[in-house]
Amino acid sequence: MKAMPVKFSIKDLERLSGVKAHTLRIWEQRYELLQPSRTDTNIRFYNNDDLKKILNVSLLNNHGYKISSIASLSDENLLKEAGKLLHKFEKEDDQIENLMLSLLDWDENKFEETVKNAIEHFGLENTMEKIVFPFLRQLGTMWQVGIVDPAQEHFISNLIRQKIIVEIDKLGIGNSQNEKRAVLFLPNNEMHEMGLLYIHYLCRKQGIKCLYLGQSMPFEDLRAVYNTVKPDFLISVLTACFNAEETIDFLNKTKSAFTSSRVYLSGRLLVGENAPNFAYPPNMTVFKEFDEFKKLISDTGTKIS
Repeated sequence: MKAMPVKFSIKDLERLSGVKAHTLRIWEQRYELLQPSRTDTNIRFYNNDDLKKILNVSLLNNHGYKISSIASLSDENLLKEAGKLLHKFEKEDDQIENLMLSLLDWDENKFEETVKNAIEHFGLENTMEKIVFPFLRQLGTMWQVGIVDPAQEHFISNLIRQKIIVEIDKLGIGNSQNEKRAVLFLPNNEMHEMGLLYIHYLCRKQGIKCLYLGQSMPFEDLRAVYNTVKPDFLISVLTACFNAEETIDFLNKTKSAFTSSRVYLSGRLLVGENAPNFAYPPNMTVFKEFDEFKKLISDTGTKIS
């Protein structure tokens, strides 16, 4: 599948590459790095090739290459120099650009190989927290400006999902003395599973026994499971399932129904710009970063050996 043709404004390039629009204009005027097309009304726009070039230019520039030297490279040599850096796997940030370049070319093999090699070089946790999740945030931006369609996004998400499941399976049952138990779920109509799946890995690595319920769990069914299992922890991630009123309703129901367990919650609906003003009870904690969650569960017992 080829990437669909896209017209980018300079602000789109800024959002996707991290290079300020002012800097892009200087590079364009002084070094002729880009040669934008123009609409019938004389408005400049850029294409996929321009974005890929700027990603490679930015990569070299971030590694100390002078922009004047980069500008002197042919397109072929620019790709070669960028490829050398990407294959060294020295910095996690570089691999975000590698994944994006793979996506722009719709190179499935390169995408999968990049994730696989990143896990081997950096470990699953660094790969997920410093490469994959930042990339997925970029992917959301790419979807908004029309670079990827839902089918492509689903393919990428499922590929990453499979990698996490493989790492969970590697942990096995283990010999942990940790008797703590967690129920992990997503609320009804919540389908964004990646964050919860990674949390499942973190819990299992800590030796916590997990009941993973997955996507779109009706509240009454969750309550029935809770009353049967009586877990120490109830964990969920709210990304896109509720409007503001529904989010408050879910929090109120959770606050009333699960008073005997620690409740750990995260997700854009709770930690984003429009997070609700809610009085969380002592047993309910909202975390923004995975490092916060690791600290929350770090004193629950012995890790898997």
